[in-house]
Amino acid sequence: MSTHWPTELPVVQVRVARPTDQIEELEKFYCDGVGLEKIGSFTGHRGYRGLLIGMPDSSYHLEFTQHDDGSPCPAPSKDNLLVFYMPNQNSIDAIAKRLMNMGYPEVAPENGYWEEKGVTIEDPDGWRIVLMNTNGI
Repeated sequence: MSTHWPTELPVVQVRVARPTDQIEELEKFYCDGVGLEKIGSFTGHRGYRGLLIGMPDSSYHLEFTQHDDGSPCPAPSKDNLLVFYMPNQNSIDAIAKRLMNMGYPEVAPENGYWEEKGVTIEDPDGWRIVLMNTNGI
């Protein structure tokens, strides 16, 4: 497996973006619950406000946008996942417990593969994340 981007694809940053109508709840879920960092935000951009959440170097991050008139965003199938690979089961357990205490319990995954070493949880919009243990993969 290559560890470098192909020269014909000079990507320096990856952002996954989606609309919501619960931007404050998503900030709590992903920052306070999962433990990602708020790396930016904006308001007044053609009727939108946004929240950028990611890893400390911000090379990979999530963007949530909310329009002043509302931004409904029905969740996709239960097998559309954002997977966080982590080598430490204690960290996974701590995050899952923190999210459970915030009202976000573990849910059964659509695909049983994710149940073997992972914990599946729905965010406030119903989109799913998996906290996956990399040991033994």
